[in-house]
Amino acid sequence: MLRVWLCLVAFGAASQAAAANWNPKLAAAYLDERQGKWFDWPVARKTGGPCLSCHTGVPYLVARPLLRRALGENAPTKWETGLLDALRARVDSRDAKALFGQTREPHASESIGVESIFAAVFLRGSAAAMQRLWDLQLRDGQARGAWNWFELELDPWENTDAPFFGAALAALAVKDSPYAAPDRVAALAAYLKSAAPQQPLQNRLALLWTAKSLSGVAKREWIEEAFASQEKDGGWTNASLGPWKTRENAPPSSGSSAYATAFAAFTLIQAGVPVKDAGLARALDWLRSHQNPAQGYWDAVSMNKTYPEGSMQSQFMREAATGYAAAALALAER
Repeated sequence: MLRVWLCLVAFGAASQAAAANWNPKLAAAYLDERQGKWFDWPVARKTGGPCLSCHTGVPYLVARPLLRRALGENAPTKWETGLLDALRARVDSRDAKALFGQTREPHASESIGVESIFAAVFLRGSAAAMQRLWDLQLRDGQARGAWNWFELELDPWENTDAPFFGAALAALAVKDSPYAAPDRVAALAAYLKSAAPQQPLQNRLALLWTAKSLSGVAKREWIEEAFASQEKDGGWTNASLGPWKTRENAPPSSGSSAYATAFAAFTLIQAGVPVKDAGLARALDWLRSHQNPAQGYWDAVSMNKTYPEGSMQSQFMREAATGYAAAALALAER
């Protein structure tokens, strides 16, 4: 009987140890493989190379350098280099149709607005990228200080609130930049400060991540708000990062979501929450225990519609979840 009890104790300890681990090598391999698919996807092919997206390219460029450090790799992947080269090839253009084909308005202006933010964020030190960013910043109207951004009725990055998410990302570009024009930065800060109270929690968490150099635009109470919406198992639901509109064709979603948990954990770390904080530690444990052990991803599904199994679109949220989960865990353990 004692031997049985000891075996059970040993099994429980082993199970807890397994749950506490994650595999950065598998996560990197999955993200690299998905970038290969993205580069080959005709829809993503644009002038100079593939376009950058919120669901695939952005989390990849956020996570992959952190994974490289964790894995002791010496150089960027060809996919990182390819994405940056594509942004660089288009950085001097302000003509959306020349860059992205026969895109109709208002989506033509939206696409070049998105591109200008991504280029300024990821091509750090590029005078051309920053000049275009300021040239395209909105000078009047309710969104003065922000940029045109995709509004396609798609959550969580391309809805009516999404221009705020884009402007929050732009705050990353101005940090320590020698090309950060004071009047333009002030307009950005004023927009972010005035629009923040009406935003979904996801967008305010993004601002906690990005706006450290913009005084007064981010509020520490948003951290408390995030933890107040945390589930007992340590994760967050998609709904908790809203509010979002009801999407009748969206796949059913209940309980903690890998995307919501990953994004919340990543942004809270970036906001300065210690990794030993009880709530954040539970979130990181949730992420460690939800990585697919065979393929390295964190699973998530669209918040908008059901896509055919195996299609590119069916895996976009999985790619985002995996990128932010890997980034959060790599940050926590460096």
